[in-house]
Amino acid sequence: MIRSVKKLNMEEATGVLDLKGVTADVVCDRFSDEGWVRTTVHVPSEKEITIYVNRQELVTILCTPAKLNFLVLGFLYAEGVISGLGDVLSMRVCNEESEVDVMLSNPEYQVPTQKRTLTSGCGGGATFRTQGQRVDSSLVVTPAEVLSLMKELLQEQMELYQLSGGVHASALSDTENLLVVAEDIGRHNTLDKIQGECLLKGLSTRDRLLLSTGRVSSEMLLKAARMQVPVVVSRHSPTESAVSLARDLGIALVGYARGGRLLVYSHPERLGRSEAV
Repeated sequence: MIRSVKKLNMEEATGVLDLKGVTADVVCDRFSDEGWVRTTVHVPSEKEITIYVNRQELVTILCTPAKLNFLVLGFLYAEGVISGLGDVLSMRVCNEESEVDVMLSNPEYQVPTQKRTLTSGCGGGATFRTQGQRVDSSLVVTPAEVLSLMKELLQEQMELYQLSGGVHASALSDTENLLVVAEDIGRHNTLDKIQGECLLKGLSTRDRLLLSTGRVSSEMLLKAARMQVPVVVSRHSPTESAVSLARDLGIALVGYARGGRLLVYSHPERLGRSEAV
């Protein structure tokens, strides 16, 4: 059955992670100081889903099979296929067939014909966009706030990671609280899930912080720019292309936010740093 976006909003935009089908039990052999022992552990599930728009195949994404409605809506928004929920007439998420059918309010829409860029995302990501829009914001956040939020994400919010490991997490914050959290095998997928959840819940992403446990690539920076997020924080390193984009787009890009330290690769004024000497 094709379900309207309004119905999806009421029934599925809870933000609660359903772990059914998201992990699998695998038998393995564990070695430790006590020797070998056969045991059963949890590992994250991986699913291939194909997105169809107006009955046209758009893209196939490898992902963690949770919050697929958020993932698809966020991906369509990030790629400029939609500008809001009003552009979506209906969406059918079919887990058995590993596909999502989206019908737009514009029946004349045609899927992009330009070259698709395969990204460095761990879930085999893809994007049709290679340029971003500059972020206009006066937001300033302190290093202490950034480090505290990253600590909260790592220690309190990574439910799936604590169960199985093997996934990334990202969060949207208003500098005081983590508003939306998403986990996935693909770093880029976590941002799409956050964007999609915000669309369904009517939450603004503008003038917020994005935190991620994984490497920040150029694709993730473009997604952040589309969300109009002025500060992007990672526990790891950004790529060279991500640093260049951040400088051009007005985004403060922060890496290695661990313990009491961090590195700021662009626009340090957004973290209260005066002009460097």
